[in-house]
Amino acid sequence: MIKVGIVGGAGYTGGELLRILVFHSEVEIKFVHSNSNAGNLISQVHSDLLGVTDLRFTGELSSDIDVLFLCLGHGDAAKFLQANPIKKGIKIIDLSQDFRIAKEGNDFVYGLPELQKEKIANAEYIANPGCFATCIQLGLLPLAKNNLLHSEVHISAITGSTGAGQGLTETSHFSWRNSNMSIYKAFEHQHLKEIKQSLQSLQPTAIMPINFIPFRGDFTRGIFATLYISTEIALDEAKKLYKDYYSAHPFTHVSDTNPHLKQVVNTNNAILYLEKHEGKLLIVSMIDNLLKGASGQAVQNMNIMFGIDETTGLRLKANGF
Repeated sequence: MIKVGIVGGAGYTGGELLRILVFHSEVEIKFVHSNSNAGNLISQVHSDLLGVTDLRFTGELSSDIDVLFLCLGHGDAAKFLQANPIKKGIKIIDLSQDFRIAKEGNDFVYGLPELQKEKIANAEYIANPGCFATCIQLGLLPLAKNNLLHSEVHISAITGSTGAGQGLTETSHFSWRNSNMSIYKAFEHQHLKEIKQSLQSLQPTAIMPINFIPFRGDFTRGIFATLYISTEIALDEAKKLYKDYYSAHPFTHVSDTNPHLKQVVNTNNAILYLEKHEGKLLIVSMIDNLLKGASGQAVQNMNIMFGIDETTGLRLKANGF
């Protein structure tokens, strides 16, 4: 059994991680850390786990684990590791953005299995990708692999309210979000750095502009992205490149019919769909922001790191209605 510890277990990503791991056949949850909820039943915070687990939050850390998941806010993961040195031999999977960009002294491997599964398998520390970054990269990786990114990429992507985290802000209140939408961080979203880093690892000449407009949606979960790029590649050839690239990746699927967001919500799947319009290739990419975009991908990375089937605990069916 893989002995697991979770830090920051009271938020959305912590809750989704628990929802997966309590039923994972190869996992024993040793502790779920939360300073603000220490002593409380986990089901008091994550009510979807009522009757499923009697685990309680703790304010104490233990080194009797094989892997530590960090479900902390951006900037807080690095601070936590500075204040709490982790015993050598314990693997770390960080769901924040603190270690995603490669630089000297950063020992974390970027954890997108569709990009570098072999490196993940041999890694001690994983930087789990961002949700928008995952969705957008999956839409572009086959083009970069085949040296086909030579013109500007245009992206519009809409995310559910859970993408903003559990803490309430003006734009996450139900009364604001319901029947409403808006853009934010146009052209400047923080996930652009990791997207460009990944694309250039496959195609070093991929220095074209990526024009990304993120939208806040009035739904709870999921990311629906449309991307287009000018290219001479024919549609049939593009579909073959995409299907070949993802043939060894069990969670990413290329659809021959126009998909919809409910096909991925509550799953670790990504669905891609291609169309050609004159000289432009249209790519639709969609994921669940809390699963393939966060906690599900983190468990997928854990499975790969420990040499078990990467789909273990993640065979989740979408809700069709």
